[in-house]
Amino acid sequence: MSVYVLLEAQVKPESANDFRDAIASIIDETRSYDGCEQMTYTVNQDDPTNVVFVEKWETREKYDAYFAWRVETGALNAIMPMLSAEPGKRFLEIDSM
Repeated sequence: MSVYVLLEAQVKPESANDFRDAIASIIDETRSYDGCEQMTYTVNQDDPTNVVFVEKWETREKYDAYFAWRVETGALNAIMPMLSAEPGKRFLEIDSM
């Protein structure tokens, strides 16, 4: 069953452009990673340093494998200093009402 992942991050104002560039350089890899069905980068209209990644994955396990791969490649270590806090993550089950 597909799962939505919401990853919310607060970017340091002085790092906003670098953060966006870093994400732009890896977003296509994410979208083509096994199990990724959709990945959207959104910016809060009221606070442009607040970003939310809205992702849809085939399974949570496939997302977990992707996330582990991002840790292994060092991509997360590269962007963490650009954030003012640890990102928040939520996994949402799709209800078939």
